[in-house]
Amino acid sequence: MKNKNLEIIPHQISNIPSNSLIMNINNSDVLEIFGINNVNISFFESILPLNVFQKGNQLNIQGEKKYRNLLRDVILKTIYQIKFNKSIRDKNIIQENLKMRISDTSENVKNLTVTKTSKCDVVGKSKKQNEYLEILQKKQIIFAIGPAGTGKTFLAVAAAVSQLLDNKFDRIILSRPAVEAGEKLGFLPGDLKEKVDPYLRPLYDSLYDLIPSEVAIRKIQSAEIEIAPLAFMRGRTLNNSFVILDEAQNATHNQIKMFLTRCGKNSRMVVTGDPSQTDLNRKSDSGLIKSIKILEDIDDIEVISFDSKDIVRDEMVTKIINAYDAHDEHVKDLFDTSS
Repeated sequence: MKNKNLEIIPHQISNIPSNSLIMNINNSDVLEIFGINNVNISFFESILPLNVFQKGNQLNIQGEKKYRNLLRDVILKTIYQIKFNKSIRDKNIIQENLKMRISDTSENVKNLTVTKTSKCDVVGKSKKQNEYLEILQKKQIIFAIGPAGTGKTFLAVAAAVSQLLDNKFDRIILSRPAVEAGEKLGFLPGDLKEKVDPYLRPLYDSLYDLIPSEVAIRKIQSAEIEIAPLAFMRGRTLNNSFVILDEAQNATHNQIKMFLTRCGKNSRMVVTGDPSQTDLNRKSDSGLIKSIKILEDIDDIEVISFDSKDIVRDEMVTKIINAYDAHDEHVKDLFDTSS
């Protein structure tokens, strides 16, 4: 005979397209599940490769199915515990339940790569991102290519910050081409910093997401962290450094060669970019793919490719990128047919 109490499921659960699962949480359980100021949601994301969004009483859980279902099961278990044992309210039991479930589950969950920074712990939100975080701890030169929103730059900066704090490197150098300004910085108003900072702003944004702003400013002032245009790399030898070149699709073959040959002793270099989004006058001038083809067989150089399945921004970004990819493929087919 069924236990009537267990027939009561006070949460409507439904799978929606793509990689999402929706849970509607009753008002009486919101505080225990979400936590004060949504602290539990942040905890879910720190311990599992998921994005968890809250709107009203609704949770949108995005990520691989096995991790979505794991979190769903923990949430339901917690709700039933609270329902039948009121005394455990206010004890943040859901975090303990999740930790216990992970310790009992498969090695794939237990062995997630966690990259610790002073502001947060970072885990991959997809299998490919987790693989990327592992590579960022092992290889000397890494190429990461793929569309916007796949975490190429953010995870590289997270790895750099983590390894700087662990004293594996003496400094971090973040760079990108200032191609949007045509590299003609002399025509822009202000001193050099004021000229180039707008083009480096995405790197600052990633940094401030990982380190308290006052700490980041101190490290920039002490040159432990340097953010500079690609042109400033010429003629240098970068020892004991974690160096990232972002938006490398906007660098020519010679510029990427120049950048990589700055690599000194005990240094790690990461090159990120999206070959489909070059801002150079001629797409053929981009040296990213050419450099990968030349170097991919060298030991200690790793290439990792992301696609739309790895996008961790809002689901709309995935739809937009897929639509543009389909359009570009259609145009290419028309061109091939006409020629």
